[in-house]
Amino acid sequence: MRDTTRLVWCETPTNPLLNITDIAAVAAIAHDGGARLVVDNTFASPYLQQPLELGADIVVHSTTKYLGGHSDVVGGALVASDPEVGEQLTYHQNAMGSVAGPFDSWLVLRGIKTLAVRMDRHCDNAERVVAFLRQHGAVAEVRYPDSDDVARKQMSRYGGMVAFRVRGGEQHAVDVCAKTRLFILAESLGGVESLIEHPGRMTHASVAGSPWRSRATWSGLSVGIENADDLLADLRAALS
Repeated sequence: MRDTTRLVWCETPTNPLLNITDIAAVAAIAHDGGARLVVDNTFASPYLQQPLELGADIVVHSTTKYLGGHSDVVGGALVASDPEVGEQLTYHQNAMGSVAGPFDSWLVLRGIKTLAVRMDRHCDNAERVVAFLRQHGAVAEVRYPDSDDVARKQMSRYGGMVAFRVRGGEQHAVDVCAKTRLFILAESLGGVESLIEHPGRMTHASVAGSPWRSRATWSGLSVGIENADDLLADLRAALS
């Protein structure tokens, strides 16, 4: 924190390696320094984590992801704990014209209606996938928040996002992504269909060589709501 700090930005779990930040602890630091805390809650969704209750001032969601839930909308949302901040955001939204279209808004509202049942299934399937990957000989490491003490404190469950690192180098990771059939190669996440990506060459290619780069042997999964046995069979074939 500096004397000039007015805003602290936090993403938890992070994209793509699912690192966890203690929201309550960071909120205390930010507020002691006279700053507001903004939390990107996209990976968790409001169903699994409520940052406002943990001290955050503003929550950010990519509504393109779990809130929309069907990979058919592009949008975002800000939720503020202070009505005055909400009024300021509304003023700037109106002044700058950054407003979601009516049909996009309808798609998000439609998706929110099934958020709870979808997230339960995303979590169920992800837990099966994580257990499978952790025992597979071709997988060197798996990242999923279920083993993190802070995540257990502030999340009800741990979502559908999984990161894993294969043995054998970058090309093997790329080959695995190319071999899956049910897991579609895509850069997005949070839809009802299962997706796979190689962050180093896709979403995080623009930060190659920086501290925010993704290691070349990591792959990311957005585990969907299909039959879990089919998803495991797909990964088993791709890793063979």
